[in-house]
Amino acid sequence: MAVMQVNAGSEVPPAILRAAGNLPPGAPIIVMLHGYRFSPHIPTHDPHRHILSPDDLPHAPSWPRALGFSGQDGEGLAIALGWDARGRLRAAYEKAADVGAGLGRLLSQLSDRAGRPVGLIGHSLGGRVALQAIATAEAGSVGRVILLNAAEFQHSAAEALRQPAGAGAEILNVTARENDVFDFALEQLLTRGRHRALGNGLAQPRGNWIDLQIDDGATLDALADLGFPTDRGARRMSHWTPYLRRGLFDFYRAALCHPWALPLGLLRHHLPGRPQPRWSRLLAGPSLVGARA
Repeated sequence: MAVMQVNAGSEVPPAILRAAGNLPPGAPIIVMLHGYRFSPHIPTHDPHRHILSPDDLPHAPSWPRALGFSGQDGEGLAIALGWDARGRLRAAYEKAADVGAGLGRLLSQLSDRAGRPVGLIGHSLGGRVALQAIATAEAGSVGRVILLNAAEFQHSAAEALRQPAGAGAEILNVTARENDVFDFALEQLLTRGRHRALGNGLAQPRGNWIDLQIDDGATLDALADLGFPTDRGARRMSHWTPYLRRGLFDFYRAALCHPWALPLGLLRHHLPGRPQPRWSRLLAGPSLVGARA
C-alpha cells in the first residue's frame, strides 16, 4: 500500500480511514513524525519532499522505504504526518502539544478501524508529538513507539505514560551522547535547567520503556547479536544520527512492523541497562564507539 500523507490541522482524508479498515490481518500501521524546522507549507522545508517522501533522495533517507513501505500489497499502512515546526523553539515546542492531541484522536480512529494498535516513530520534536499523542489517545490504540533523540522532558514523558494509551504502549527511547549539546540547550532555553531531557532516560524506570544509546559500543554489539549490524564510528555532536546511521532502520523496521519478534524482555536482556552519563562523548572523543573485536 502506498504511503499516505496528512497534515496537522487539516481534515483527515477518508481514504486513510478506509485504508486502515481494509488492511489484511497482521499488517502494521505506522505514523511517521518529523521534527523541528520542517513545514509542509514551505516547499523547501516540506517533510513530504524530504525524510517522509516515499522516494529515495540523495540528501536524506526515505523513512517509508527504510521502514519497508514500497507500495506493495500487504505491507501495511504508512502515514506521513506533516506539521508546521518552524519559528522559535518555544513556539514549536508548544505547538507540538496541540499537534499531538490531534494525532491522539487520529490514532484512536485508526486503531478502531483496523482493529489493532498503531506504531509511531518520531525525531526531535516529533518525539514530543508522539508522547503527547499517547497522552490523549484511547486505551489500546498505541503499540510500539520509537523516539529518535526526542526533544522532550522526563516529567512530560512520565505523565504521558500514566495515561490509558501510554500505560499500554511500548517505548524505545533512542538516544546518543552526540546529542548532549542539543539536550542541554533544550533544557536551558525552555526550562532554565529545571527539567531534564529524555537523552538521560526516564527519572524512574518503567517496564514499558527501554533506552537505547546508539553511540555506545555495547549497545551496537547487542544489536549485532540480535541480527542488526550497524555502522560504527561516532561524532562529537549530531542531532540526526538516529536516522542517518546505516543499519539502524533495519532494527526500527523489525521493532515497529514485527514487534512480536523483538519483545521488550529480549531487548532488555541484551541491551545495557542505562545510557552513559552526559558529556561522555565530548570527554572521550569519537573513538568511544569502535569496531567490534
